[in-house]
Amino acid sequence: MLRKGITESFGAAIHAFNTSQLTDGVINRSKRMMLDNLGVGLLGTRTAVFNKALKYSQMFMSVERSSVWGKADTCLPPHFAAFVNGIAVHSMDFDDTWHPATHPSGAVLPALLALAESLPRQPTGLDLLLAFNVGIEVQGRLMRFSKEAYNIPERFHPPSVVGVMGSAAASAKLLGLSPSQCSHALAIAASSAGAPLANAATQTKPLHIGNAARRGLEAAQLAEIGLEGNPAILDVDSGFGVYYKDYSPSAMTDSASSDFKWILEDQDVAIKRLPAHLGMHWVVDAALAARGKLENTMGVFDLSQIRHVTLRVPPSKYVNCPLPTTEHQARHSFQFNAGSALLDNNVTVESFSKAQINRPALKELLSKMKVETPKDNQPSFDKMYCEVEIETNQGQIFAARCNTFYGHWRKPLSHRDLVDKFSTNASSVLCTEGVEGVIDVIGNIERVRHCSTLGSYLRMTSGSFTAQELCDRTLLYESL
Repeated sequence: MLRKGITESFGAAIHAFNTSQLTDGVINRSKRMMLDNLGVGLLGTRTAVFNKALKYSQMFMSVERSSVWGKADTCLPPHFAAFVNGIAVHSMDFDDTWHPATHPSGAVLPALLALAESLPRQPTGLDLLLAFNVGIEVQGRLMRFSKEAYNIPERFHPPSVVGVMGSAAASAKLLGLSPSQCSHALAIAASSAGAPLANAATQTKPLHIGNAARRGLEAAQLAEIGLEGNPAILDVDSGFGVYYKDYSPSAMTDSASSDFKWILEDQDVAIKRLPAHLGMHWVVDAALAARGKLENTMGVFDLSQIRHVTLRVPPSKYVNCPLPTTEHQARHSFQFNAGSALLDNNVTVESFSKAQINRPALKELLSKMKVETPKDNQPSFDKMYCEVEIETNQGQIFAARCNTFYGHWRKPLSHRDLVDKFSTNASSVLCTEGVEGVIDVIGNIERVRHCSTLGSYLRMTSGSFTAQELCDRTLLYESL
C-alpha cells in the first residue's frame, strides 16, 4: 500500500473524524473555548474596528444570510458574517491563546456558525463541536512543524497563517467534503495565509482573525465546487513551508488509529482575564504583587515617592511600546499595563480608553520606567516570566515576579470565573435571557439538535424580541 503524502494524510483525517472520537476532556475544554470566544466577540461588537468592518461588509449581499453576533436584525453573506464576527473576537485582544503561539478559536468558531446558518440541513451541536475540534487540531498539528513556532512570534501573526488553515479544515468537515476536497481546501486556504507582525498594535490586527475565518470558509466552499490547489501544499518548503525557517512536516495520524490523541487533550489554552496581549498578564500580576508589598510598608502607593520602575521581561519588540497613544498600542505595551496596574491596582476594559491612556499621572509613571531583558527570560509563552521592581526616593525596593498568571494553561480559570467573564462581556450586548441561553446551549452543546438555537440567543439584544418570541425560542431549546 502506498504511503500517503502529508497533505493527503490531513485531507483523509479531516474527512474521517467522527463524533465518537471526542473525549470528555476535549469536549470540556472546547466548550470553555467556545463560551469565552462568544463573550469576547459580543463585547467586541462595541469597538470602532468592528463597526468599520461591519459598515464595509454591509455593501455586499447574497441569497444566503448569516447572523452578526449581538445584532438582532443584521445579517450578511456567510463569509462576511465570519469576517466581522472574527474581527469582533480579536478586537480587544481578549480571546484565547494556545501554545505554540496562536489564537485558535477566533478563526474557527465564527466561520462555523456562519456556515451552519447557510446549510440546507441544520447541523447538530455535536456536528459543530466535532468541526470546531477538527479546526483546532489542524492548527495544533501545523504549529508543531516548526521549533520556531514555539517562541513569541517575530515576523508574522500566527493566526493569519495556521488560523486560516484551521477555518478551512473545520468548514470542510461541516460541509462533509471528501478527503481530496479537504486537501484542496487546505491548499486554497494556504494562498490566503500570512500577515506581517508590523500590523500588530493597530486596528488591522483584528482583521487577521476575521480574514482567517472568512478565507478558510471560502476555501472550503471553493473546494466543494471543484476548485483545486497543490495536492502537496503541506509537503513542500515552497508550500506551507514558506512561513517557517525550520519547516519539518509530518503526516497526520489516522484518527481511527490507537495512536491518535487530540492535542487539546494534552495542551490546554490560556483564557485571558485582561483585554490585552498575553504577555501583559505576567507583567500585570507582577505589578499588582509589587504594589501590594509597597502598600504593606508605606501604606499607600504615592507616585511622587517613586524614583523609577524596572520591568524584566522577555525580548519581544512588538510588545515593547514605551509611550502608547492608542488603545491598540496600549494592549501591546509592557510599560502601559504595568503602569496601569500600579496606579489603579487593576487593569480592566476601561483601562484602554483614550481618557485613561492620556492621564498625566500615567505619563509621569511611564517616564520613570525602564525595561530589561535578562538572558534567562526566554521569549516563549510557556517559559517566560516578568518581574516588576519599584524603587522609592528613599531607596526602598519592592519587587515581585510572575512565572504563571491565573488563566494560563498551567493555571486555568475556574469554571465560575470563566462564566463570570462571559456574563460580564455578553451582558454589555445581550439581554439576560440571551446571556443565560448561550451559557445553557454551550454547556449542553453535544445534546443540541439544531445549531440555530445558539444563533437565536446570540441575537437577543435588549428589546429585540417580544415575550411570545422569547417563549417560542425557550420552548424550542427545551424540546431538544
